[in-house]
Amino acid sequence: MSAITQHDLTLSRPLAFFDLETTGINTQSDRIIEIAVVKCLPKGSIKDFHHLLNPEIPIPPSATDVHGITDADVALAPTFAQIASRLVAFLEGCDLSGFNVRRFDLPLLLQEFHRCGMSFDTEGRRVVDVQTIFHMREPRDLSAALRFYCGREHSGAHGAMADVAATLDVFRAQLQRYPDLPQDIDALEATVHPKDPSWVDDDGRIVWEGDTIVLSFGKYRGSALQTVIKNDRNYIQWILDGSFPEATKSVIRNMMRGVTPVRAATG
Repeated sequence: MSAITQHDLTLSRPLAFFDLETTGINTQSDRIIEIAVVKCLPKGSIKDFHHLLNPEIPIPPSATDVHGITDADVALAPTFAQIASRLVAFLEGCDLSGFNVRRFDLPLLLQEFHRCGMSFDTEGRRVVDVQTIFHMREPRDLSAALRFYCGREHSGAHGAMADVAATLDVFRAQLQRYPDLPQDIDALEATVHPKDPSWVDDDGRIVWEGDTIVLSFGKYRGSALQTVIKNDRNYIQWILDGSFPEATKSVIRNMMRGVTPVRAATG
């Protein structure tokens, strides 16, 4: 592993690259089960910090399928709260970097600090997301996809019919190029847009905990949705009037009418 040197980038303070493996992809309710940090120092040396962590909740099989970490692997590992102070000290004075850290790793990390009552201040830290550089310099728009998969330029870009025709051509080419992609639409959606089986809505703001539907955000995080509907209609109305996704609001409206979602079968 090589460090960032003065020939690569001028560093006035350490730059810490980090990555998380987690119980899922909900930055509010999921937990860290592995954290790795490589700290590049201004003079060219590196230091690292690495831990498996006990998330104190079961690791879903869908998550284990991604990273290979099981409940047994972390049964004797420390919890995040037990390593949090050392992690804060390790990251003292560091700027931050990683792949997709702005949208996923950093929000989830901050939530873990909040959960254990510790403060991790990002004020004044520069955060450079390597994924953003990738997408800036290697476009991932429809024209780039048509060029990559079909070998032609998109002459009608941003005309609706030309765009949809190009999208169809790209889709056909993807199915031919990747024979391991599922051939039925249900399996294809599950592969391309995996959804945590505990989610009730589309992005995990409302989740199953056992047989109970609970909120995973806000002041009632962890509370049964039906109880909140019964006891604090003002809060529920705030959600319904706010900018929350329609799928989240739909679950709430249905439960207000007495229609409880049916949990999808797993396995």
